[in-house]
Amino acid sequence: MNIKDIAKLAGVSTSTVSKIVNHKDSSITEATRSKVLDLVKKYHYTPYASSKPNTTSWRIGVLLSSSISLDSTLDGIIQQAQASGYGTLVFNSYSSQEQEEQNIQAAIEHRVDGIIWEPIDKSSLKLNKTITAKKIPELIIGPLGDDRSALLPYEEAAYNLTQELIDRNHSNIACLLSPGRRTQSFLRGYRRCLFENNIAFHNDMVFNDIDDNLTTVMENRHVTGFVASHYRHAVELQQYAQSLHYRLPQDFSLVTLRNDSDEPLHYPGIPEISSYNMRNADFGTHLCSRLIDAIEHNKTEQTEFKHIFILDNEHTVSQPPNMRHKKIVVIGSINVDTYLATPTLPKPGMTVTTRNFASTPGGKATNQAVGVAKLGHHVSLIGNVGSDTSADFIYQAMNRFHVDTTGVMRIKRTDTGKAYIFVDNNGESMISLVSGANSTLAPDDIDGREHIFSNTAYCLVQTEIPLETVKEACIVARKHHAITILKPSSCPHLPDDILNLIDILVPNQNEIEALFPEPGSIVDKARYSISKGVGTVIVTLGDQGCVLVTEKTHTLFPAGQARVIDDTGAGDAFISCLASSLLENRTLEEAARIANLAAGFSVAHEGAIPSLISRQQLKSLLA
Repeated sequence: MNIKDIAKLAGVSTSTVSKIVNHKDSSITEATRSKVLDLVKKYHYTPYASSKPNTTSWRIGVLLSSSISLDSTLDGIIQQAQASGYGTLVFNSYSSQEQEEQNIQAAIEHRVDGIIWEPIDKSSLKLNKTITAKKIPELIIGPLGDDRSALLPYEEAAYNLTQELIDRNHSNIACLLSPGRRTQSFLRGYRRCLFENNIAFHNDMVFNDIDDNLTTVMENRHVTGFVASHYRHAVELQQYAQSLHYRLPQDFSLVTLRNDSDEPLHYPGIPEISSYNMRNADFGTHLCSRLIDAIEHNKTEQTEFKHIFILDNEHTVSQPPNMRHKKIVVIGSINVDTYLATPTLPKPGMTVTTRNFASTPGGKATNQAVGVAKLGHHVSLIGNVGSDTSADFIYQAMNRFHVDTTGVMRIKRTDTGKAYIFVDNNGESMISLVSGANSTLAPDDIDGREHIFSNTAYCLVQTEIPLETVKEACIVARKHHAITILKPSSCPHLPDDILNLIDILVPNQNEIEALFPEPGSIVDKARYSISKGVGTVIVTLGDQGCVLVTEKTHTLFPAGQARVIDDTGAGDAFISCLASSLLENRTLEEAARIANLAAGFSVAHEGAIPSLISRQQLKSLLA
């Protein structure tokens, strides 16, 4: 294809073609000029004088500063260049000014028609005179770009991400920064959003690494939300939080910025992070179009790159924990239960043979927390475990049931509590406890974990922990306006200063007899505890149901018929369902009836946690 062929196709003279390709076309109309250039590009026509200055080579140079620049922005530049009939020469300075200068000279020697240049730093800009001396159109991009249209909108992205959290009532927002070209712009956007929302900026809320400092603010619940500048750093934070038994967004929210080349990372049981997708390829197309307009003297108005930011999902973003739905806090024993199936229960002087045995997570606090979680409510567990492998077993199981375990602490040089449960052929059980770490739970531990009581509606407490800790738990619960429900397990006595802190006392028949051994009926004993300050008493009666006792009345709620296979954990099933029903605004009478159903379901199944009723199973029973 020669100049005559191009002229013939365009319907113009060869001199007109020559003037256009050699940029001497000021007297030629825009329509003719565009028509000729389109044909030149289409047929890759190279002028005979292409080795001379001021002739078009149909090449653009792209000068990048480092490897981190090599993302889909470059893809967008190359695609737009090819679509416009241009080739591309790509150079990388690898943060070396010497290499950068060599790259500029190489681009000039290859007679590129224009240059997209990302300088290494401010001192690199002195090399600009080499490009301008050759009258080569250039577009400087990155943080040193000559205008906002040559910048990816990282500042705007950070501003909007921070606003996403503020709009959801977060005020304690931390920023996780990664090194790179977006770092400073991202930090500016984060700070500006805080300022414009009258939220103070603190340097100690900006983190560059996932380390002990970050762990401290997470443990203190000082941060309710994170904005992360880079997607992969956000994934690291998510995995780190998961290893510490935090859940997103239940414990804190996380939003991040993701390049259009980043594949979302999915891990079992971990939600996909709520992200803005940065359209880098579209930005590259925008840059290349601007440069080609300058090369071809197109009189088009320069515009900023427009980006509409929308979260791709809301899996890891929510309101702060203290502003969401009311929750239930459970405080007490955390054990590993070992079940021993025997023909009859052991008696003094007798030896019984075990048919089979199995170990499961247990302890009354653990059972009740899982019971609440299976009924669909947010629940936090407070207690102590040891530094043994049994503690890992507990954490893994609670995570599986979505129980918040930020209030569960490992105690060094201590074993996790153990329970040995003998179950006979009639479903009757006998339990032997080794308290282990449960006995170390002290009043100071409750005070140190007081933040967990925020937004709590009901506090479930059992007495397989020290009584002074039980008292402190009830005091803190009352401070946070939570209703206390206490199970007096393994407890022959409750002092008056604990009784007057209990809103609902739930003993079984043996427990109330042990607490109040004076003569009288169960109702009399319940009324006596009410005279000591207890609000209401519900005595569970096994296959007889339960009796609800107030100061003036008492009501018997019969149990439904159920085949008893294992009565272990029936009381925990009753209490977790009672609290869940009350949380759903049912009356105490309705809640007692429904709790009877949960207990009946429990005794018809083996084990404590496996026999706890789920929300769907309870719906079926109620229907």
